[in-house]
Amino acid sequence: MALLQIAEPGESAAPHQHKLAVGIDLGTTNSLVATVRSGLAVVLNDELGRPLLPSVVHYEADGRNEVGYEAQARQALDPRNTIGSVKRFMGRGLHDITHRESMPYEFESSAEAPGMVRLRTAGGVKSPVEVSADILRTLRLRAEVALGGQLVGAVITVPAYFDDAQRQATKDAAKLAGIPVLRLINEPTAAAIAYGLDNAAEGVYAVYDLGGGTFDISVLNLSKGVFEVLSTGGDSALGGDDFDQRIFCWILEAAKLLPLSVEDARLLLTRAREAKEYLTYHGVAPVTTRLNSGEVVDLELTTETFGEISQTLVAKTLQPVKKALRDAGLTVFDVKGVVMVGGATRMPQVQHAVGEFFKQDPLNNLDPDKVVALGAAMQANLLAGNRAPGDDWLLLDVIPLSLGLETMGGLVEKIIPRNSTIPAARAQEFTTFRDGQTALAVHVVQGERELVSDCRSLARFELRGIPPMVAGAARIRVTFQIDADGLLSVAAREQTSGVEASVTVKPSYGLSDDEIAGMLKDSLAHTKDDAFRRALKEAQVEAQRLIDAVQSAIKSDGELLSAEQRTRVEAAIIKLQTAALSESRRHLTLAMDDLEAETKDFAARRMDKSIRRALAGKSIHQLEAAGNPSQTQVSKGEAE
Repeated sequence: MALLQIAEPGESAAPHQHKLAVGIDLGTTNSLVATVRSGLAVVLNDELGRPLLPSVVHYEADGRNEVGYEAQARQALDPRNTIGSVKRFMGRGLHDITHRESMPYEFESSAEAPGMVRLRTAGGVKSPVEVSADILRTLRLRAEVALGGQLVGAVITVPAYFDDAQRQATKDAAKLAGIPVLRLINEPTAAAIAYGLDNAAEGVYAVYDLGGGTFDISVLNLSKGVFEVLSTGGDSALGGDDFDQRIFCWILEAAKLLPLSVEDARLLLTRAREAKEYLTYHGVAPVTTRLNSGEVVDLELTTETFGEISQTLVAKTLQPVKKALRDAGLTVFDVKGVVMVGGATRMPQVQHAVGEFFKQDPLNNLDPDKVVALGAAMQANLLAGNRAPGDDWLLLDVIPLSLGLETMGGLVEKIIPRNSTIPAARAQEFTTFRDGQTALAVHVVQGERELVSDCRSLARFELRGIPPMVAGAARIRVTFQIDADGLLSVAAREQTSGVEASVTVKPSYGLSDDEIAGMLKDSLAHTKDDAFRRALKEAQVEAQRLIDAVQSAIKSDGELLSAEQRTRVEAAIIKLQTAALSESRRHLTLAMDDLEAETKDFAARRMDKSIRRALAGKSIHQLEAAGNPSQTQVSKGEAE
């Protein structure tokens, strides 16, 4: 007999309630919103059936704004008040924006938030967070109209290399748009979810993401419902625009054109992009146009020619792929599937090169423009509580760059290395450098280099109230915690007294993709140099520690030295101080050895003095008891 689910009139039965959640791909060029319907992830279209929303906002003087295709149509007519590619400015300071002179926008900084760039428009001064919020608000309204109700939350995707500030700025934009954020996830990870769950296959997947301006590679493992990101990599200065540029140069050479005006150059770049897209599905692309100068360009670009002129670009994408596999400890034969993400992956030469490298055909059964939003929708559906049989799966992402602290000598002590799975929590103990130190400055940094000056500062705070102790006696435990969104908090606690301090790392601006990629490249190029500089810094810190210890000993027990001995010791100190200023670790080590040799007898006399002071007034019985702990314990027990 079948059982009916009974519910009060007008109320849905609990097992049949479906919470409205969406996944949002907030892109540089276009944005999308997707949801799960009847167990399937689908992209939600606008009223005209268009799935994409151009990430462009136009601001009017009367306070109105236009978002999407309407704003895109105004870009050429009113570029100053039409903001595009705002994602590049998220979490960025004014001094982080390069080539401002080539952009049509008017930038300014804010006294209230000096680290966040602003853009002056006819509708007022706008921050990147506000512009992004207008885009997200449009997507939210589209979703609520299509789903017929208010959203309970959204999963929003971000580039894998977004840092704390950029992720926080994305969350702030969503809050301003009235969207509760269930979680932020990395774009390649979202794509892997879409493919992994759609194909119901376990194993290792490589996500090859070639967009208009950047390239990312992520290696993930799907095992028993757990998505674990093993490694990430990429090149933030490589994308589909570079392929357009190669065709543009080919046109100039083939047509033997004279130096062009700016207008003609833009026209030819547009024709180059059109030819690239046409070659995706055809063997020959016509390149025909009349320039403002009156010259006529009439050429044909074949797939073979395009492959030849872009061969180095395709090969350039494979270098980060090789490194990501090495970081994950895998070979191409361990990869079960290759997920293609981004419109630029449609190019035949890219498809061929990826297939040849991985010894298999890439996965193309999902639209590369939509796959990120689809994966985000699946994650949102799960987090909202819309679980179905077989939906028990877990997502484990990673951080793109190492996080650590500054230690003496300007060195970086890495606490959480890059490619660590998040959420994560790591702790490490530190101590004081000088006698009587009652405060400790904690400097949180991000990067792969050995010196703080070569890394990016994230936050600073102070731990005060440390009990005065001799150098090295205090035990200060510093804990790093990264949540599922990749946002960091740091806490420091002195173990003896219990005093503590903490900070939630929300820097006013963040790293650009170029800076992150540059950090990774610099860390590889300067590995040997960094190792030498770190060893030198450590030796300098140790030398200063030795000098402080000897000077403190002379101050308290200087009478144990003869005038001649004291002169030799002080000369050895001056020699070590001079060596510490040099760049020679050998000279520094020899000077430390000389000082230790000159103070060897002095240390022995101090030890004898300390022992005599400790034994003064003690009886033979007390000394024997002190030398036999078990006897002392028995005596204590008998006394009780």
